[in-house]
Amino acid sequence: MTNSPTILVFDSGLGGLTVLREVVAARPDAHYVYVADDAFFPYGHHSEDEIIARVVPLMGELIGTHDPDLAVIACNTASTLVLSHLRAAYSLPFVGTVPAIKPACAQSKTRRVSVLGTKGTVKREYTKALIRDFAQGCEVTLVGSPDLASLAEAALRGEPISDRDILAELAPCFVGDAGDASTRTDTVVLACTHYPLLLDRLKQLAPWPVAWIDPAPAIARRVSDLLGAATSGIVQSGAEMIFTSNRIHGLSATLTPFFGGRAVA
Repeated sequence: MTNSPTILVFDSGLGGLTVLREVVAARPDAHYVYVADDAFFPYGHHSEDEIIARVVPLMGELIGTHDPDLAVIACNTASTLVLSHLRAAYSLPFVGTVPAIKPACAQSKTRRVSVLGTKGTVKREYTKALIRDFAQGCEVTLVGSPDLASLAEAALRGEPISDRDILAELAPCFVGDAGDASTRTDTVVLACTHYPLLLDRLKQLAPWPVAWIDPAPAIARRVSDLLGAATSGIVQSGAEMIFTSNRIHGLSATLTPFFGGRAVA
């Protein structure tokens, strides 16, 4: 009997579900273990040293328990800090999530791009290096959102989130004259995996239409490439949801679509 590959998807909370959704669609043959480090959420409120000291040993424990074939770090804040440490410590292939500045700047017509991320992600040297290397002459506005990830998690739980609260986080992304489409922001990078959970609301509240860049499809393609050909004869494998706080997720109906219709253990 051929075993399906196991993919570990790790995030600070539930934002990585937006990455998981794309990876599951690309690799329905895999078994999925989703780990939300809610005991340390949100990562944007911790120092760089604290996040590294938290994630590197925790990942070692998860690898030892679940023996994955590949791990996805579905968190921009963690990826910009710990990927090099994880690759040095463990032989497992890791796929990270970093701000999609290169494709955003490549497609922008007005040469005005905004990067919407956590405060931690937008201040990282990693992010600034991406701008230096790939801005291609674009004016890139970095917007550090203090609360949008938490608002996204609350919305996923079914709690009411006001337009005013979302717009307060979103408004700084929109630079230029609203009446002059040729000079205003035309592309926004979603540099936190939580934010696509609110994409419909973001589109509704935006002062003008823009292209929203979500890195999840590119991550799914990378995962599939690293795993190689899909396992034949396995249409769909299982799924597990783990919170580091050890709480029971109680979100089965909400989570099922992200896991491709699987029942989540």
